[in-house]
Amino acid sequence: MGGQTAGMTETKLLHDLARLYNVQSVYRDGFGRLREAPLDAILPVLRSLGAPIETVNDLPSAWRQRRQALWRRSIEPVLAAWQGNPLKVKVRLPSRLAETKAKYQIVLETGERLEGECHDEPGVKPQTRRVEGARYVARRLFVHGSIPLGYHRLHLQLDELRLESYLFSAPRETYAPADSSVKRWGLFCPVYALWSARSWGAGDFSDLAALVDFVGEQKGDAVATLPMLASFLDEPFDPSPYAPVSRLFWNEFFLDVSAIPELTQCAAARALCDATDFHNALASARSANLVDYRKVMNLKRRVLEVLLRFLLAQTSERRESFEKFVATHPRVRDYAAVRAKVERERKSWLHWQPARRDGALTPNDYDETAKQYHLYVQWQCGEQIHKLHEQARTRGTALYLDFPLGVNRDGYDVWRERDLFVLSANGGAPPDSLFIKGQNWGFPPLHPEKIRQQGYRYYIDCLRHHMACSGMLRIDHVMGLHRTFWVPDGFSAADGLYIHHREAEFYAIFNLETHRHRVQIVGENLGTVPVYVNEAMAQHKILGMHVGQFGLNANAQAALDPVPPCTVASLNTHDTPTFMGFWSGADIEDRVALGLLDDSQARDERKYRAAQKNALIRFLHSRGWLNEDASADAVLRAWLAFLARQDAEFMLINLEDLWLEPAPQNVPGTGHERPNWRRKARFSMEEIRAMSALVETLNTIRDKRGRIG
Repeated sequence: MGGQTAGMTETKLLHDLARLYNVQSVYRDGFGRLREAPLDAILPVLRSLGAPIETVNDLPSAWRQRRQALWRRSIEPVLAAWQGNPLKVKVRLPSRLAETKAKYQIVLETGERLEGECHDEPGVKPQTRRVEGARYVARRLFVHGSIPLGYHRLHLQLDELRLESYLFSAPRETYAPADSSVKRWGLFCPVYALWSARSWGAGDFSDLAALVDFVGEQKGDAVATLPMLASFLDEPFDPSPYAPVSRLFWNEFFLDVSAIPELTQCAAARALCDATDFHNALASARSANLVDYRKVMNLKRRVLEVLLRFLLAQTSERRESFEKFVATHPRVRDYAAVRAKVERERKSWLHWQPARRDGALTPNDYDETAKQYHLYVQWQCGEQIHKLHEQARTRGTALYLDFPLGVNRDGYDVWRERDLFVLSANGGAPPDSLFIKGQNWGFPPLHPEKIRQQGYRYYIDCLRHHMACSGMLRIDHVMGLHRTFWVPDGFSAADGLYIHHREAEFYAIFNLETHRHRVQIVGENLGTVPVYVNEAMAQHKILGMHVGQFGLNANAQAALDPVPPCTVASLNTHDTPTFMGFWSGADIEDRVALGLLDDSQARDERKYRAAQKNALIRFLHSRGWLNEDASADAVLRAWLAFLARQDAEFMLINLEDLWLEPAPQNVPGTGHERPNWRRKARFSMEEIRAMSALVETLNTIRDKRGRIG
């Protein structure tokens, strides 16, 4: 009995310590089941967050030290002030400062200074507490008056005590277009999947520009695509758009080489393109149904390197522009050096020599020509994507980009900002109906306190990189602003746990940056999402997502869930079956083939899917959206027309649904088993433009969206 009592006390103390580090070790998974992370999984997470704990024997002292450290932290490292409200500052002080007057100085991002005296919250007495023998007092101070929007520094002085914090002064809501009564729509397609007669075996920025033009001609409002960030396409190799080398640099794979000005002037490059072996390799890449990233990147790089040598061999305005770009972008120089080092080593920075692994590179560590190449392609990516952005703005058709949750642990961002990442864990998700064992995504999560201590500089820079070129931005796994699911090394996703963040600080950043860049935010709030996340999104006017497949029921009277107004509504996403894959049941058969469903489960799935289809047909027919023709094409058009007439602020259509494409772009939870992120669209941009039925469907959607309200 004594051992049991000791064990229970030990467990309680562990969970109490976890709470002091904002660790949620007991939670409900996607099935609603209560789960508790094992003790052996909680300990390494606490260590990674700075807890002085090796074994359970250290729990009492670690708990005492953490309580004391929290009270000794007189002020939070980041504070958020909302436009129109006074700044509230909670401070923890030695008890002798319970009644000491507090003076403030706010250093604005412009360099100007605001000064004055803080006041305690009226009618509220300071709270005192004894912690490990010391007496502390908690006070809530008010700074009255208007604080300009921006990223500032707050300085407080109470006698000899001086405190300092980052201060984010932000609007309450994110940016939204002026006329929110206009119900907009757009098309989605991954860039790599687009292609045309002139593209080199995969879609590029010019193909995306062609889609922008096409959607603009149909009076559409946006073109959405997957992340277009730098990735490893040699050794290491990982083409997933959700495992980028960096969230700060673009992927040169998407460069349209033929649009680079040097090509028309460089005879050597043109001769290379005209050579028989190059021509044959390019023809092979173009004719393949799947994107061959290595082959296409190799072909592009051969030409790009020749163009770079040509540029550097002469004096010209273009060379001056390139050199100015290099001189004024130190981070690009740093990035290019790391990419060159990776190419020499052909392995992750995690396996470099200690000094190089720890962030110190010298010119002897890499080939200068490789560094120059990466500088050149980032310069060209910047030129092409900014031209694309301006074209979209002129068209009135926004670029709808995607901000991924994580980055490749072998990549530049983790190498340069490693203190911000927890390398002993991986981001993931708990078990749910689609992933009964949970998910381990393989990328290291951000350290919740380290990012605060640097004022979220890295995160803000990543956002700005995207917002400078977009009109809408999807935030992958928006729940990550509130909490992230960590899977400690050596444990399964079923043994993971949640780490909570300071969501108000994230929202302040979003609200500021969206207004500065005039970008509307969409939060991916699918899956197991707590109610408070959706409430916060509504408060800050962030659009959520409504996916038709997830809202389809087997009851003909209520076959489709209502579509909330503040959402982006679609039939599917890049992680679900296409309409035709869903309608045909191909996704069920694929899960059987992957061993994710047994025979009994598959029978139940097929039965329920048939009931869903029957209910949808009856629902659409009873409301006049569908006549006697219940073919897949007719149901698709009717479902899209119905969705177009709903009150969702934005409607997003998967381009490939419009010709009943059965194959998905991605099958979550698979790697080598399926050709994820590689499948090209069935038709070229030239063919798409000539598809009268497709254009007619878009015209119907445009007309129905225009009649709402």
